Amino acid sequence: MILWEALGSVLIGLAVSYGALRWLPARFGQFRSRALALSTGPGAALFGALLAHSVLGPGHTLATLGVSLGVALALVSLLLRPAARPRRSATA
Repeated sequence: MILWEALGSVLIGLAVSYGALRWLPARFGQFRSRALALSTGPGAALFGALLAHSVLGPGHTLATLGVSLGVALALVSLLLRPAARPRRSATA
């Protein structure tokens, strides 16, 4: 069962990172690196699933996938940087 949870969490992480790359940069700035964002999503989701599985135990698949979604969203959102603002000179 943990194999399916791990596979599901990796797919959730890929969906989160792809969605963030597709929709968020237009509103919140640019990502630092596309490869970093695409690898952070599945890695964070897998870490969240393994953490939730070790805390909750077997038999809580939906809760485990929910925790993996939350961890993936949190870590991918840390990769966002704000949009560039015009700089003001110190003499103005």
